[in-house]
Amino acid sequence: MTQVTLTNVSKSYGDTVVLQGVDLQIADGEFVVLVGPSGCGKTTLLRMMCGLEEITGGTLAIDGQVVNHLPPARRGIAMVFQSYALYPHMSVFDNMAFGLKLHGADRAERKRRIEASAKALHIDHLLQRLPRELSGGQRQRVAIGRAIVRDPKLFLFDEPLSNLDASLRVKTRVELARLHRELKATMVYVTHDQVEAMTLGDKIVVMHEGRVQQAGTPVELYEQPANRFVATFIGSPSINLLPATVSASGNGGLVLALARGAQAKARVDAQGLRIGQAVEIGIRPEHFTAVAPNAMASAARHGDGVFFEGDVVLVEQLGESHLVYMRTDGGEELVMRGSALTRARPGDRAAWCAPAQALHVFDADGRAHRRLQSLESLGETRTNA
Repeated sequence: MTQVTLTNVSKSYGDTVVLQGVDLQIADGEFVVLVGPSGCGKTTLLRMMCGLEEITGGTLAIDGQVVNHLPPARRGIAMVFQSYALYPHMSVFDNMAFGLKLHGADRAERKRRIEASAKALHIDHLLQRLPRELSGGQRQRVAIGRAIVRDPKLFLFDEPLSNLDASLRVKTRVELARLHRELKATMVYVTHDQVEAMTLGDKIVVMHEGRVQQAGTPVELYEQPANRFVATFIGSPSINLLPATVSASGNGGLVLALARGAQAKARVDAQGLRIGQAVEIGIRPEHFTAVAPNAMASAARHGDGVFFEGDVVLVEQLGESHLVYMRTDGGEELVMRGSALTRARPGDRAAWCAPAQALHVFDADGRAHRRLQSLESLGETRTNA
């Protein structure tokens, strides 16, 4: 059992505050991914867990034991770095054996552990090679194998795939997911890559300016972001944001006034919002559906959501889907994700709608208002125009 608890953890360098009031629970066997923009403090937090950085305030506990002042070697942690950090003059076998030697494992035990880990990582045929004879992906797997053989309480990964090319990142990401399932180990992983975060993480922790903005499953963060920052950071292309004003509210949610007299209905918790208050509407690109322009007036009059009409500016063909960029008659710039059958062309007139249950609403402080209806009710919303 390896559980990690951070309570009100902070980090400062003189007058510069890097982390402030971080509270986080990591369950046994959980794969937790830390994401956020550069400078948000995620790597600093990882290094504090490892013991490479001192904790300025708060406590870090592993399996109930506060480890603030324990040296790295006594925390039972293995860390995999972005730069591989392999000894260039040692073979793969000796690189993987180095930590075991320091901890007093005998020759037979070292051999058994290394061969088992190398086989799991598909590098058993490379054990006698030097690091300079390996590809980037092979070196990264050696670095991961060196961590595995120590059988640590906790694995820490600091952007381990960022030096690999796109196809190799995908392959190595799959290997990491498989290893996590097999080892059932507790892992904390730092990345800038949203795809890595969404596909690897049991829990994603979004950080910004030294604070945790939200922690939850990938689906929770995507469907119910806690604030505007999380909504814009998670998802690619980013969520569309539109200024609006609250014009009415009730048990069914909000009625919102947009540009040029347009209206939107949003099924969200309106608590704390008042008539006349400025807000922002968020709409994910895939939650738009095309509407025939000649049916636009009727759809807008009888529909329950938001409707736009305007000109197609650009279409990006992605193979399995298309991204359609549109400038509405109200001056908004929107991006929609359509199916591979999307027939929109630059210069076309187009009309699009999004259902009320797909709309996010953010107040002036950026706080999200919880939706009253799950996105599951949307089914497979795709653009087929």
